[in-house]
Amino acid sequence: MRLWTTGIGAVLASAALALTPAAAQAAVGSETAFVFNTFSFLVHGVLVMFMAAGFAMLEAGLVRAKNTAAICLKNIALYSIAGLMFYLIGYHLMYTDVSGFIGSISLLYNTSDAEIALLGADEKTAEQIAAVTGNGYSVMSNWFFQMVFVATAASIVSGTLAERIKLWPFLIFVVVLTAIIYPIQGSWTWGDGWLSEMGFSDFAGSTIVHSVGGWAALVGAIILGPRKGKFGANGQVQPIPGANLPLATLGTFVLWFGWFGFNGGSQLALGSAADASAIAIVYVNTNIGAASGVVAAMIASQLLYGKVDLTMALNGALAGLVSITAGPDLQNHLMSVVIGGIGGALVVFAIPMMDKLKIDDVVGAIPVHLVCGIWGTLAVGIFGSGDIVTQIVGIVSIGLFVIVTSAVVWLALKYTMGIRVDEEAEVLGLDRTELGMEAYPEFGARGSSL
Repeated sequence: MRLWTTGIGAVLASAALALTPAAAQAAVGSETAFVFNTFSFLVHGVLVMFMAAGFAMLEAGLVRAKNTAAICLKNIALYSIAGLMFYLIGYHLMYTDVSGFIGSISLLYNTSDAEIALLGADEKTAEQIAAVTGNGYSVMSNWFFQMVFVATAASIVSGTLAERIKLWPFLIFVVVLTAIIYPIQGSWTWGDGWLSEMGFSDFAGSTIVHSVGGWAALVGAIILGPRKGKFGANGQVQPIPGANLPLATLGTFVLWFGWFGFNGGSQLALGSAADASAIAIVYVNTNIGAASGVVAAMIASQLLYGKVDLTMALNGALAGLVSITAGPDLQNHLMSVVIGGIGGALVVFAIPMMDKLKIDDVVGAIPVHLVCGIWGTLAVGIFGSGDIVTQIVGIVSIGLFVIVTSAVVWLALKYTMGIRVDEEAEVLGLDRTELGMEAYPEFGARGSSL
């Protein structure tokens, strides 16, 4: 339940502790719980926002130099669009008055009347404070935390479709994804919709965030087609290496860092000792899952290719993170090693499978976010407290919804304004043809070959 609050829990805990004079000294009041819960949303939200920088660096490192500025622009633009769309309509669709399948079709989400009254009062009364703290957290702190998750889903799409998609059609798709597609399916679970009632469990979004981005990217990649020269006439795969692997490595570390906010903040509270302990467990499992993913990907790469591939190791870290995201609250940390490790190995096998299917995914986002998102959600039913059948129902229903809605949007864009740049623009690079600038101008003379 994504909008769970701790105000009542804090009051009950205070009452229980107050049974003894010594315990009364340690009781946490509702206002204190309100402060810590709000603080958790805001700080963890900032960490997740920093993941936007991680995605930008990762993708900028894995595209060719001639497309670097374009992918950077897409990343800062999609984050901005996600924020605006979630404020205008997305949050209401996802969380307000959800009736099974969709929330309120209302515009603008703003600070509560109780908080505005408290801020505007010259003298704060006990009744005004209680009206605010009874919610458990500041409403806009929760909005901010939920918003940065939407941007994460959109970031997945940009990496897959890099180097050949037009800027404005891509951004129009982001508008629809963040305003409508993501919020509606999110309401089914985190908004207490029909999947939540069934018992579907996805702690921080292996399916609700990562698989959604992966499905949207997969549909887009199929409709858009591969980059020029990626696949030969007889089916052979032509490797197209990225321009800056140190930058991609730094981006991976930034994403790893931000993921502590992604998973840790999804405890949705920091108003009690139990919440603090739970967040500590989530942090450790998140770190272990990522580490296991790296090692497993390195071993699988060595066995499969006879050498260790840096990009596989980087994607192994992200695969471990995505895999553990659905169930980072597992109290047996060894399970995190298993879940993250399987995710890291899956990526090594899934990436060449994409090539065999002639699906061009520039950064490997579909294997990382879709394949491992599915695996992580299933793992909750295998190792956690979730029911495996219910987990499958959630995976399939969300997948079908995103596939159909994404296909409608991508096809509408394709047959109206077009979604792919022409061959000349692709050869010259999107930096020069769409932006009229270059990320590495000193190498401009060689731009067509980079």
